[in-house]
Amino acid sequence: MSFSLFKKKKRKKELQDLNGNPLFIGDKVDCLRYEMGESTLVEGENGYEYKSVKTEQRVSFAKMIDAATSFQKVRKLN
Repeated sequence: MSFSLFKKKKRKKELQDLNGNPLFIGDKVDCLRYEMGESTLVEGENGYEYKSVKTEQRVSFAKMIDAATSFQKVRKLN
């Protein structure tokens, strides 16, 4: 007998910018926190990070999460 009602559903974590656009490694974004400006999404030792083009400062993707929408506080650049 299976109790699928109580099983945890595995959600694939997908990063999205403030407008809901999907983000991938290598994407250029405009970071709206920590005065980082134009940055690149990279994979660091502890997961995804944003690396500032100007200062090379790195910030974890977790610090960029918007609590209201659960999207990232970044805007994807073309």
